[in-house]
Amino acid sequence: MCEKSNNKKSYFLFEIIFVILLISYFSYSLLPKNTQPEFKVAIDRLVLYLNQTKLQAFIDDKYDLSNPKWFRKRWTLKFFNCSENVGGIYYSIYSDTNMTGHPNADESLKDPLSKKYIYSSNSCEENNSNSEYVLLTKKFGIKNISMTCNSTTSSIGQLSFGSDGKVYSRLSTEENDESSYLLNEDCIINFISKKGDISGIKVHANTGFIEKL
Repeated sequence: MCEKSNNKKSYFLFEIIFVILLISYFSYSLLPKNTQPEFKVAIDRLVLYLNQTKLQAFIDDKYDLSNPKWFRKRWTLKFFNCSENVGGIYYSIYSDTNMTGHPNADESLKDPLSKKYIYSSNSCEENNSNSEYVLLTKKFGIKNISMTCNSTTSSIGQLSFGSDGKVYSRLSTEENDESSYLLNEDCIINFISKKGDISGIKVHANTGFIEKL
């Protein structure tokens, strides 16, 4: 009975987020083109993706008593640099189910509208399987990103979401260390375009609330 109730709850939440994303998508698409510079379109989509990631974490609890590193499978947004010969920035949203530390397409979240993977490799090539919105430099002219909560050493930064609504700036590699890197202060992600435009996203530490600045 409890399982059936949880299934209904999950299905209901999926319906809500899909409707919200659909309304937001058409709202943005109907705006006059001169009011939405390319890079702002990318950031608007990223806000939607972050909310989708938070919801996915809520309904997909990764806790596993038999796995002392279960928390490394938390749903994560991570920014990367494209390969040196390509240049630029991209991101992927994924759950590291195979525990390798490197995302792949099969582990990635899908855009609920296009059904494309929110993923790229460091080759930063466009294809029909992956969302174009992840190619921040190549498609949208974003040249720089800074995160006030960056705890990583190998990337521009990441945010990982727990099923309890908590947000983490990194995932520990130690066993039974699920509480490390908990976000204690709001995280500001700043974006700068090649044209000098600036925009930002704030992720609130206590609630996980996500807003565009």
